[in-house]
Amino acid sequence: MSIETVDSSSFVLPQTDRLSPVVLSGTVRLIEGAVTALTGLAVFYLTLGPTEHLFPGYTLMIAVAVAIQAVVFGGARLYDNSALLRVTHYVGRIFLAWVTVFAALIVLAFLTKSGESFSHVWLAGWWLAGFLSILFFRAVLSLVVRRWMRVGKLERRVVIVGGGERAEKLIDALEASRETDIRICGVFDDRVGRAPSHVRGYPYLGSVASLVDFARRQRVDMLIVSLPITAENRILQMLKKLFVLPIDIRLAAHDNALCFVPRAYSYVGDVPTLEVSNRPIADWSHVLKIAEDKILSALFLLLGMPIFAVIAIAIKLDSKGPVFFKQKRFGFNNELIEIYKFRTLRHDMTDHTAERLVTADDPRVTKVGKLLRRTSLDELPQLITVLKGKMSIVGPRPHATAAKAGELLYQDVVDGYYARHRVKPGITGWAQISGWRGETDTEEKILRRTQFDLNYIDNWSIWFDLYIILKTPLALLKGENAY
Repeated sequence: MSIETVDSSSFVLPQTDRLSPVVLSGTVRLIEGAVTALTGLAVFYLTLGPTEHLFPGYTLMIAVAVAIQAVVFGGARLYDNSALLRVTHYVGRIFLAWVTVFAALIVLAFLTKSGESFSHVWLAGWWLAGFLSILFFRAVLSLVVRRWMRVGKLERRVVIVGGGERAEKLIDALEASRETDIRICGVFDDRVGRAPSHVRGYPYLGSVASLVDFARRQRVDMLIVSLPITAENRILQMLKKLFVLPIDIRLAAHDNALCFVPRAYSYVGDVPTLEVSNRPIADWSHVLKIAEDKILSALFLLLGMPIFAVIAIAIKLDSKGPVFFKQKRFGFNNELIEIYKFRTLRHDMTDHTAERLVTADDPRVTKVGKLLRRTSLDELPQLITVLKGKMSIVGPRPHATAAKAGELLYQDVVDGYYARHRVKPGITGWAQISGWRGETDTEEKILRRTQFDLNYIDNWSIWFDLYIILKTPLALLKGENAY
């Protein structure tokens, strides 16, 4: 019997920016805490008037209530997507949680013997107004969340790797889960020719070899491998191909005979999984990274305007041609991005693919270009690309499409080279300040640079970025390997 396979290249999902459930939950906590605090203040002024008694007792009581609310509501799973989506189903739970918050406040006031310091009218009014305010906020929020769900903004796109009965059980478990943000895109299986056309109604999209391209194009968020732990060799062979992707990879453990302690599992809905790899710089780290890039790129562009003007004039006076040089390079998720640089080569010798690397005393480099390349000032226009969101201040340097080490393309030299594209490329990076800046004309140079890039990705933190930024001027002053 021939196997009917859905062509993964023709399988298209809406391309929309998606919100992290962790960021959404954290944002709701902050907003709901602000609603509680503002309600407490409003009731205070309505019942007691603007008196000096607000500080410090009442403000401290409000702050404690907000902290308790975050803990109690979190414990009641009122920040899960299902609770944010279906407010009418959770009114009873919200009521009980809100009662628990005020019960805890009353107990604390009793234990600290401060109960008589607070107006009972204010406390009762705050309890009622706070509950109604939270319900109103949740009602509005549910409308927003429903819309986001319809357009796919809150969904997590999941691909099942491995077919058969285990895949069927995994899909059944995911569909029965309380989570509402899981979207199963389809199934891939490395056993080509033995997979059915559909698994529990989801299409078989091909072999693992075609999965990498599919995951990049469709912006898949997670791969769940439905193979037994005993299939170690098959799992390792697949992971060698998949670890280059900027996604979460999990090993399903829903029907494994070998059980671990509960904290060893990561849950996708109600399905226990074992973490193989996580998407780097995700959730709140992603938010911090974006904020860092936007703020610093805007600041550097503003401060650098005089330098931009001087360099532009120098380039025009030195040689014929445009001030800027545009080039396609590999960016996040292996996508092509357009970067800007100050032109450093003679216009009639421009190499847009970087098939021929610039070397010491290269006759193509202009006089001004030689200075710009040595100091890396030619990279300054990339701040515009950072502001557009296609690059970062710090990250692996973006390489041109035809760049080579010797006679081989970089991806043919380094096994897993594309793993460096799991994050946005940067203007400066860990490799650059560690002595691996400049040309990569030998296999050792690109190997070492890639090793530093992957080390940066695995150990990212906001402090690591700031350290690299502060060290960059010192690395530039040395001028090593920059031609």
